[in-house]
Amino acid sequence: MRLHTSPKGLASTLLWFRRQEGEFMSRAKPSVRSVRPALVLTALATLVVTLTAGTTQAGPSAALASGPVFTEPAAFDVSPPLTQLVSATARVRGKSAPTDSVYDADRDLSVEAESKARRAISRLAAPQAAASQAAASAIPAPSVNFEGLSNQDNFNVFGFRVNPPDPVGDVGRNHYVEMINLVFGVYSKTGTLLLGPVDTGTLWTGFPIEDCTDPSRDPIVVYDQTADRWLLTQFTTRGLDDPTLPFYNCVAISQTGDPTGAYYRYAFSTGLNFPDYPKYGVYGNSYIITDRQFGPTVEYGIGVHALERAQMIKGNPNARYVSFFIDGNDPSLLPLVGDGLLPPDMDGPGNPRSNIAPIVGTQDDDYVYGATSDALNVWELNVKWARRNPQATLVFKVQLPVNEFDSNFPCAPTARDCLPQPGIVDPAQYLDILSYRQRPTWRLAYRKMQGYETLVTNQSVEVRPGIAGVRWYEIRRTLSETYTVHQQGDYSPDNVHRWMGSIAMDRRGNAALGYSVVDGTSVYPGIRYAGRLATD
Repeated sequence: MRLHTSPKGLASTLLWFRRQEGEFMSRAKPSVRSVRPALVLTALATLVVTLTAGTTQAGPSAALASGPVFTEPAAFDVSPPLTQLVSATARVRGKSAPTDSVYDADRDLSVEAESKARRAISRLAAPQAAASQAAASAIPAPSVNFEGLSNQDNFNVFGFRVNPPDPVGDVGRNHYVEMINLVFGVYSKTGTLLLGPVDTGTLWTGFPIEDCTDPSRDPIVVYDQTADRWLLTQFTTRGLDDPTLPFYNCVAISQTGDPTGAYYRYAFSTGLNFPDYPKYGVYGNSYIITDRQFGPTVEYGIGVHALERAQMIKGNPNARYVSFFIDGNDPSLLPLVGDGLLPPDMDGPGNPRSNIAPIVGTQDDDYVYGATSDALNVWELNVKWARRNPQATLVFKVQLPVNEFDSNFPCAPTARDCLPQPGIVDPAQYLDILSYRQRPTWRLAYRKMQGYETLVTNQSVEVRPGIAGVRWYEIRRTLSETYTVHQQGDYSPDNVHRWMGSIAMDRRGNAALGYSVVDGTSVYPGIRYAGRLATD
């Protein structure tokens, strides 16, 4: 359960991008990341890139996941307007914090030592790559930039602060909605706070399943732009204290495009498996969820779920839910999923050409999950919500070789103590790079182009010894359902750490990349952004 990044956005509402890397930095916090790049990206900075005509390497063609399992909601209701819930709900300060993330730490496997010779060989080209990135032209500041939520808001609401913050947000036609652990707020697109900060359980006040009313962790907000609806979610955590209790994904869909109005509220059970690190995407006929599932004993795997989008938008209390489970304890499957897959999330007008949804993960042969090469792994989810006989399949489609990368960052004393901050001398207070566990960071941004479909995503890597950078990818799918890595690159023009990125592409093929920055001397934690023109 870590930071959910998403530029569709950056830390503030960025409406224009131009040439070269830009930055806005704060000693206090990087707050929000999520602006959908539907707005024109003019002249963007050049990122180091490898154009890849590349052939695809076919993977197993059989279905490798257990499922499908179709169910209906464990509970449903219709909320009053959110403005009424907020005014009617008085939360008591001094509440106990939710159970700490022991379930997440369970997967902090000891990192095996990497061969120094291998590391040296893999870094030979790094200085030249960095030099080629150094020259970049000017980029103006964002046209809109405002402070989002902070840990001080947790203190104001609860009387304590929490870690990690897990900031996430999205922008709609008229609003920006931000959620963090454990509060959320609604803003106008100019930065006026319209509602909140209030705790995340407020949205489910009076809901039949009381677990959803707790301010739990890992919230997600997604704007469904083709339907003009908001999707706000969190998981439940009471099952962490009582292993006999089920877990739920609590999902609220706004009735209109106004996020301060009324919601259709659903709870979908994952049984006794805890649905950690959930990621949501809007794609075709489904809302798609991926998560890392932990059972009551040794069970571990990746969950892939779809929600019946059209019926949820209508407020159908029987909107269906289908789930698959990929067993992470199977050594033949673990390299294909690592510690997380990403669902596609649509940008641009209209629906995709088909409801076959690409689900993407990465694998690193430097990590302990058994991968034999560095690659992108593509799964395909296909759901047909027929009224009488719904059908769904999840198959491993293809493995795409990529340039060598190393996600195994040298962190100490624990796997979360990685990146130094100015004035911090205790390594136990360093920042978590979240590059381990071979997983890309949210989103997997989908866009339908003329004659092909494109997907962009990224991950944090060690670009040079002890330096964090962003590896980014553009995957293309042709009309004949063939996948290729069209381009890829590492962004690290200097020795400032860049990590926890998110990337998106506009309709012209220009890409915007946002990420966190820090170093141990003068660069305080902050947010920067860079870009690449389609013509670069």
